[in-house]
Amino acid sequence: MTLSSKQLLRALPNSVPFVDHTGIDWTQVRRTHYWMYQKFSYEYPGPVRDLHQRLIIVPPGQHGNQVLEDHRLWASSPEVETRSETDPFGNLVYYLDLPYIASSVQFESWSSVERLSVANFAPLLTEAEADVYREPSRLTMPDARLEAVARTLAARESEPGALAEVISNWVWETMHYLSGVTTVATTAAEALKLSQGLCQDYSHIMIALCRLVGLPARYVSGHLLGEGGSHAWVEVLLPSTTRAGLLEAVAFDPTNHCRAGLRHITVAVGRDYQDVSPTSGHFNAPYNGRLQSSKQAGLILVEYFDGQQITVDDSDMERVEENRRIA
Repeated sequence: MTLSSKQLLRALPNSVPFVDHTGIDWTQVRRTHYWMYQKFSYEYPGPVRDLHQRLIIVPPGQHGNQVLEDHRLWASSPEVETRSETDPFGNLVYYLDLPYIASSVQFESWSSVERLSVANFAPLLTEAEADVYREPSRLTMPDARLEAVARTLAARESEPGALAEVISNWVWETMHYLSGVTTVATTAAEALKLSQGLCQDYSHIMIALCRLVGLPARYVSGHLLGEGGSHAWVEVLLPSTTRAGLLEAVAFDPTNHCRAGLRHITVAVGRDYQDVSPTSGHFNAPYNGRLQSSKQAGLILVEYFDGQQITVDDSDMERVEENRRIA
């Protein structure tokens, strides 16, 4: 049975059954349907006033072959005021304002997303739209080592797509995945010096190298099936093979040594992590708050080219009774 969007947007965490993605033959998949849930809980030592929160946690209406079917945003306070906008990078951004919080506040998000395995359906940009992804950003600012590596890699390959592949492979071969050694504020140069880091570090290094060799590239924030946290990868903007004069966003996952595909769910794009931080904001209080977050993302439908479908049984799925939907 295929779950309806109405059911999905009221599903309690941990009650949604997922299709086992580990046994999927992705080369034969025509269509996929995903369910995502995220929760952000802030706790404070005492009252806070004038909270202004920014959330980038809902995927855009469309990103290439990915379509947002529906979403639901919920806040624990009935006094919240909400507005949304599309930022210059095309991301869906929510702003939430609260005049007073006694000690804690929670934000929750449900999203229902579909992807089609359609050839030549990557996001397209004009040369002018890609200009913002050509120049270094704060987290991708190159140093002498990055510049030297870029020269070496550029000498190996001149064709843009092949060069992007060379860069992705080099980052995967050079870096070692390790948590606790970097933060989201670590720059590409700093992470490369350590030769260790997480997905955002792999992505920042690849973006820095791409820009140095003349390939516009952007940071992608989203989810990878099977991972507990959010994930990051890279879109390199290459000359389109089907639309003359346009650039095509080709996705690389240097952390996992692969092209990003149907296992990846895009939430936002930007110059680096700072443009797509899932949650940020400010408030008035003489102390800091403490953030706890959790997420779930998984497959609820897989359809193969031969028409065969793998779906889930929703008979045991529990639903939220609270109806305080704010977006």
